[in-house]
Amino acid sequence: MTGLLPQGFDLTPLTAFPITKKWPPRFPERLQLYSLPTPNGVKASIMLEETGLAYEPHLVSFQTNDQMSPEFRSLNPNNKIPALIDPNGPGGEPLALFESGAILIYLGEKTGQFLPEDPAARYHTIQWLMFQMGGIGPMFGQVGFFHKFAGKDYEDKRPLERYVAETRRLLAVLNERLVGRDWVMGPDYTIADISIFPWVNNLVGFYEAGELVGMDDFPEVNRVRKAFLLRPGVARGMLIPARS
Repeated sequence: MTGLLPQGFDLTPLTAFPITKKWPPRFPERLQLYSLPTPNGVKASIMLEETGLAYEPHLVSFQTNDQMSPEFRSLNPNNKIPALIDPNGPGGEPLALFESGAILIYLGEKTGQFLPEDPAARYHTIQWLMFQMGGIGPMFGQVGFFHKFAGKDYEDKRPLERYVAETRRLLAVLNERLVGRDWVMGPDYTIADISIFPWVNNLVGFYEAGELVGMDDFPEVNRVRKAFLLRPGVARGMLIPARS
């Protein structure tokens, strides 16, 4: 991919976003991703890698509180990664988005990939995406906090026990869903998988909580997690944006 702009491409719409002052784009004709390789962040980078869309990643460093900067909050007032600007959004106008689930749906619709066209299958896919957003992400994150981070020093272990129990319940739901299926939606890999399995992998890897939650009790989840990690787009996306 060269750095040449498409003929007639107008830089003005992109430079109108304050975030581009802190993270100047080198390739303003590409989608601009503002992220960090966390479970939520890599959903967007994996999706971009899998679809083949041209994009430019920008590292939002938590170490320097980039997510709290006025420039980042101008794009996402909730100061969470990932966030994205598509310079060629609907109607040819720039589109700014935050929330990883919304980004996955948008990119699926933009490319016609990993989001079924059939209305029923589409909504069932979104249903499992919401299962991750409302359950897996928050609960697995709490296990990480109380098992690995500051929460591990709490004398009262009831919060950890509660979140471990809920994590096991969610894993059991997912395990049952995957029986006899290659992926969450069956034979087809979708945004549901792209949403769920970075969190499953983080639970086992970064949080080091596999033994704590009894991952061996969920063989279908382990099987699909391994298949997920073998995808080249996943392997690339898990490392984007590169940490400094």
